Amino acid sequence: MQTTVNPTPAPNLSSGLRSFLYLTAAINGAAVLVVEILGAKMLAPYVGTSHFVWTAQISVTLLSLATGYYYGGRVVDRAQDLGRLYQAMLWAAVYLALTISMTERVSYWCMDFGAQLGGLDASIKIGSILASGFLFFVPLTLLAMTGPFLIRILTSTLSGVGGQAGRLSAISTLGSVLGAALIGYVLIPHFPNSRTMFLTAGCLAALSLIYFVSFSQRKSKAVQPLLLAIAAIGLGWYGVKKDSRTDYGRGMEIFRSNSNFGMLQVIQVKGSAELFYVNDYLTQNIYYTNSQQSGAMFTYMLHALARGYRSTLDSALCIGMGVGIVPSQLAREGVKVDVVEINEGVIPIAQKYFDLKPDQLNIHIGDGRHYLNRTTNRYDAVVLDAFLGDSSPSHLMTKEAFASMKHVLKPGGCIVLNCFGYFDRGRDYFVGSLEKTLQAVFKQVRIHDSGRGNVFMAASDQAEMNLTPPADLEYIHPDVRSDVQKTLVNIVSTDPQRGRVLTDDFNPVDFYDAVNRETFRRNMAKSMDPDRKNRM
Repeated sequence: MQTTVNPTPAPNLSSGLRSFLYLTAAINGAAVLVVEILGAKMLAPYVGTSHFVWTAQISVTLLSLATGYYYGGRVVDRAQDLGRLYQAMLWAAVYLALTISMTERVSYWCMDFGAQLGGLDASIKIGSILASGFLFFVPLTLLAMTGPFLIRILTSTLSGVGGQAGRLSAISTLGSVLGAALIGYVLIPHFPNSRTMFLTAGCLAALSLIYFVSFSQRKSKAVQPLLLAIAAIGLGWYGVKKDSRTDYGRGMEIFRSNSNFGMLQVIQVKGSAELFYVNDYLTQNIYYTNSQQSGAMFTYMLHALARGYRSTLDSALCIGMGVGIVPSQLAREGVKVDVVEINEGVIPIAQKYFDLKPDQLNIHIGDGRHYLNRTTNRYDAVVLDAFLGDSSPSHLMTKEAFASMKHVLKPGGCIVLNCFGYFDRGRDYFVGSLEKTLQAVFKQVRIHDSGRGNVFMAASDQAEMNLTPPADLEYIHPDVRSDVQKTLVNIVSTDPQRGRVLTDDFNPVDFYDAVNRETFRRNMAKSMDPDRKNRM
């Protein structure tokens, strides 16, 4: 004889409470995606943007969801008390608010701990997953309890389990889609990461308080939730204020904005005309407004190599504008300059603070590879100076990318690129690979090493590459003039046994160069710490 087994009856729910529970599923789904993406952005200034960081963040998110699903199911089977769910959401809000002020300290501690366990090579691999776990495992686990909890609460008969589970899963997933769209297209470009996390924690706290005030049968027990909500707001507000600091020791922030590619700042050295352009706490350029000169050696090197390796320079393509120092210098000399810049947010900053005149350039907003694949223009030189904080985008450093650059060059033209690299054994994979990749496309390759991390490479199909140095060095700022002179004559080669030809299909430099990038990023980020004696 067939028997029907019914679960324990769900509590009687009003239509208003049912709608509120569906809203809870949608908001929690959105919060999970916001925290997953925003978490990686908050970690980026301290641990980088390599695939290690995203692997860690995605892994921690999935592990949190698995744990939360399991734990939420166990809890609701013991007692169908919605108060427990909304208490969990409040604790998640408190924890997320705490991450705003703790991310930097936790990140560095985890990276140091990873280095102690396995040396520098393990620092970013172990440190990134530890940092992501410490900061986001607990709140994401608490939020993941929502799914099984609501399925059990909303289900009154066994026959309705499938439909209810499907309905809640769909609502939660649609909420995640909305969260992903909000964080990607609205919040990250227009709001500081700290405020976005504060807003997320605030929404969760507000949703929980609404339940306890409007739907809970035991309103007298709303005191503890209220205290937790106040704690979340207080911790979040403290984190936002801490993140909004403008004093960087001997420098003062005079501009800040978020963009699709990180936080952009302009910091002025107190009592001087010296400006720093900073992206996610990493200095990208230095500029003296009184003399309208760059204080960064790489700008002069890119200009001098493009001029020196191409005797006739009438047209140039600059992939990566920065604040426009190099393309503007070429334009003033009568060169027709096309610029491809992926971050449109930098243009008004360059105009206001770094004397950029956009009408002197042909500026295209977009990705360098996309522009190379569709342009019919031809150039005497291609200047590649695209950076994601601590490294060049890997898709611009492959055999196929260099072939596209070669295709847009006039006969005898050259490409010049700026990168960070080292030549000592064990740290030379990137520069070795880059030289091999350029040699696979061009007949001639020259490498100029600054000796301090900045490496410049030039390549051409000329029969001979002979550099004509600048006849007059007075246009170079005195602080970097000697460095430019030394780098122009310091031509080196890499170990032929190191590295490989990089292709779109196989480009493992993010893995092999991770230690170099993490070390550089950490040193640069720490130099922005106002509590350190040696700043900027």
